[in-house]
Amino acid sequence: MHSSIGKAFELFCFLVILIVNHVCWIQAQGNSDVNSTAVSRSTDTFLSSTSLPVETAFTFPSALPVIPSGGGNFGKGRIDLGGLEVIQVSISTSTSQRVWRTYEGGPDNMGLSIFQPINLPPSFSTLGFYGQPNNRLLFGWVLAARDVSGNSLRPPVDYIQVINTTSMNSNQEGAAFFWQPLCPNGYQAVGLYVTTSPIKPSLSQESISCVRSDLTEQSETDTWVWGTEEMTLSSLRPANRGTEATGVHTGTFSCQPLNIPPPPPLFCLKNTKFDLSSMPSHNQTTVLFQSYSPWIYLHPDEDFISSSVDWFFSNGALLFQKGNESNPVPVQPDGSNLPQGGSDDGLFWLDYPADKNAKEWVKRGDLGHTKVYLHIKPMFGGTFTDIVVWIFYPFNGNARLKFLFFKSLSLGDIGEHIGDWEHVTLRISNFNGELWRAYFSEHSGGTLVEACDLEFQGGNKLVSYSSLHGHAMFSKPGLVLQGDDGNGIRNDMARSNKFFDAGVAYELVAGPGIQEPPWLNYFRKWGPLVPHDIQKNLEGIAKSLPGLLRKKFRNLINKIPREVLEEDGPTGPKVKRSWTGDD
Repeated sequence: MHSSIGKAFELFCFLVILIVNHVCWIQAQGNSDVNSTAVSRSTDTFLSSTSLPVETAFTFPSALPVIPSGGGNFGKGRIDLGGLEVIQVSISTSTSQRVWRTYEGGPDNMGLSIFQPINLPPSFSTLGFYGQPNNRLLFGWVLAARDVSGNSLRPPVDYIQVINTTSMNSNQEGAAFFWQPLCPNGYQAVGLYVTTSPIKPSLSQESISCVRSDLTEQSETDTWVWGTEEMTLSSLRPANRGTEATGVHTGTFSCQPLNIPPPPPLFCLKNTKFDLSSMPSHNQTTVLFQSYSPWIYLHPDEDFISSSVDWFFSNGALLFQKGNESNPVPVQPDGSNLPQGGSDDGLFWLDYPADKNAKEWVKRGDLGHTKVYLHIKPMFGGTFTDIVVWIFYPFNGNARLKFLFFKSLSLGDIGEHIGDWEHVTLRISNFNGELWRAYFSEHSGGTLVEACDLEFQGGNKLVSYSSLHGHAMFSKPGLVLQGDDGNGIRNDMARSNKFFDAGVAYELVAGPGIQEPPWLNYFRKWGPLVPHDIQKNLEGIAKSLPGLLRKKFRNLINKIPREVLEEDGPTGPKVKRSWTGDD
């Protein structure tokens, strides 16, 4: 009898899967029709003449912060890289002209616009053009340079045509010709020149400049900008990045043909001076953070709230030592009795107080005692400043799965761990104090978002959403799945009355001239290793499912990063790879 019921249930599940797959097929056909319509409409002359997002320049909701005077060169508009002075040219109608535009391909199939810097100050030279997808507001920049040593810049000796779009089956404003400068010996190209004519650009330095080799470094692709079956455009960034790296982001792009040999590599700039004189002072950092500090929204169903480190310590957190587990030590409010330095060797870990009620109290955090911790670090050879906003949660809740018709399948205690560190990074230009990008940490990875794509509240303060139980940070509310085919670990984000402005309670804990608190140099675990057999628990869930679903479940679990499912307490901020590297 039980066997008959089981087979009937399996048959029911099989029918449900057939229905779900059929509905997905219908939706896919509908989406295909929609996409086909979008492509055909995009070649329509009337649509081509209508305004695209890129036609409107992005502006912040409020004026940029007024930078107080300081001892350095922050916000002065120009940075000396050591024989080469550079300025940041924000792309606008007064500083650039559009050279070419296409209406297809790229993000949202809305095409690409390419801009040439114009109206440069006297003695400054173009290093390359700027390219941006049409699906977002105009927001970007390129560097221009002035030779202050006498031999830092040279005109090209020739050009090679990387590719042209004359035969491209795409709706475009004429054909584009992409030229890469060929430089004299001892000099490198850092950007491309784009024309709508097959005639080579001028070989004068006013057209584009090559940079002396010792003032350049290797670059790599940053973000995908646009592409077709014949070519792809990507923005460039320094290949070597971090707090001690000297590579400078130039804002230029590369063009890679897909069916012919690639052109010679393009380079980024190098700050050979790198004395951090363009970094903001303490007072300037305070003004910047107050201007851009994020509002952080927790999910309305969130049970495990953020807190401050000293609240966690003062409410009974204990330090355990391997071999002496029966004699834990209460942690001092400032963490001054925590072991300093060393490594994550498993000899020490933190845990809650033994009392059950006290444990539940600490576990749930306290929004009223939440404080964020700021790490100030140079980026791109000191031309940008990262303000890294670290948030502490006493507990990370369990993982939940969306799996076929199971909208929210609890994985029991899988994913739970004591102590949880997340962060949002504000990337600010040292040329003008403008927020360029924000990084949102998401479990084992994260996402960089352009300022023009952020949500703002209360002026220029960005909005961040903390996912339910896991506390991963996202720039928009909604559901994000870690998996594929519409299945995976749920990340649910939403506005609620559980929120805080990070600019209200914060502490600078690391950066130039900042004294670090003792707890920051505690390199061991912020929670114990919970002795659960994750694989065994997952296998138990798999066996509880009908036979037809088990293989799908196992395949899905194998694609989820193990960090999402871990039950080991995390290490603190200073142990993360991003502490000295790039997010």
